[in-house]
Amino acid sequence: MSPAHGHRIGTPESPNATTLLLLGSGELGKEVIFAAQQLGLETVAVDRYEHAPAMQAAHRSYTVDMTDATAVRRIVQQEEPAVIIPEIEAIATDELERLEEQGYDVAPTAQATRLTMDRQWIREFTAEEVGVATSEYAFADDHDTYREAVADIGIPVVVKPTMSSSGKGQSTVRESKEINDGWETARAGSRSDTGRVIIEELVEFDSEFTLLTVRHNDGTTFCPPVGHTQQNGDYRTSWQPHPLTSEQLATAQRMAREVTDGLGGHGIFGIEFFVQDGDVIFSELSPRPHDTGLVTLVSQRVSQFDLHLRAILGLPVPEVAVERPGASAAVVVDESLTRPAFTGVDEAVSVSEVDMRLFGKPEAYAGRRMGAAVATAADIDTARKRASEAVDCIGVIDDKA
Repeated sequence: MSPAHGHRIGTPESPNATTLLLLGSGELGKEVIFAAQQLGLETVAVDRYEHAPAMQAAHRSYTVDMTDATAVRRIVQQEEPAVIIPEIEAIATDELERLEEQGYDVAPTAQATRLTMDRQWIREFTAEEVGVATSEYAFADDHDTYREAVADIGIPVVVKPTMSSSGKGQSTVRESKEINDGWETARAGSRSDTGRVIIEELVEFDSEFTLLTVRHNDGTTFCPPVGHTQQNGDYRTSWQPHPLTSEQLATAQRMAREVTDGLGGHGIFGIEFFVQDGDVIFSELSPRPHDTGLVTLVSQRVSQFDLHLRAILGLPVPEVAVERPGASAAVVVDESLTRPAFTGVDEAVSVSEVDMRLFGKPEAYAGRRMGAAVATAADIDTARKRASEAVDCIGVIDDKA
């Protein structure tokens, strides 16, 4: 049994500390750090830029190119962590697999981290090996093959890099004149040098939701479904519980269990689905806490971040229910800011049953999430209105003074 799956937890910043190493230190990683520290873990945050959100909360931090295998190995050997948690896709995953072979614990597994950053593998695995329902798709390495795939599937299509995150490089091609732009956008947004893109049938869905799925020592636990909206593939709002029929929920849970069993390991997986004409269709998969799951900070007694840590550490994972309907809404900027500052926070937190999360990102660019409001209410609609109202109160300015 690996060190992370034991039940002994030492004292932070002492010789017997139980150390968590976080690769990627964004806003979700920051919540993982908070959850880890509540359990008495020593925390180390790593990212490609200084003062990333989770770095501000961790005991120690490093700034390196996480695709540099030598740099990643150097930090791991220096820190000797009980568990390594990848929080983003842009990591030297081959090196993680080598470290895992040498006895280091990577959550959920190094292979799951490597495979799920590749949209081609995800689609082929889920559609062809597991056999879950997905939209029509194709892959292209060059412009001619891309145009042929668009023609075969038929406009409208969604075009994405096979390796990216947070909607980077994603666009929707609705007219012939947009085909070239879709190719260029996907190539520019790729997090690898493969240049490969995925072309997907545009699903005109009735709704979309995330099923947060926890693999742990005693089996698999599902959080109540989280409904969400996205813009260019990036989360904007979410709510829990999302209404599904018992048959739709059972179908989603079956698909999630089959896919995550194929990946293995312990931890939380964020699995996205569409509902189209009553049918549940697989969309995306992340082997880590999900941005739409920020709502669980207020809607569940045990958030997705706490569940992730419990599963990784081998601690009991409870059955999960919505304590009170909740919603979240993102604070997004529409321009670059070198020194962001927030106004209207007093008005935002005055909205009934609202909490704010301002992520502390040191700079902003157009479309970047800088914070989120989380709200509860007696019903989903009211919670969503409260979260949106709070976000509307927030202004983000460039405080150069």
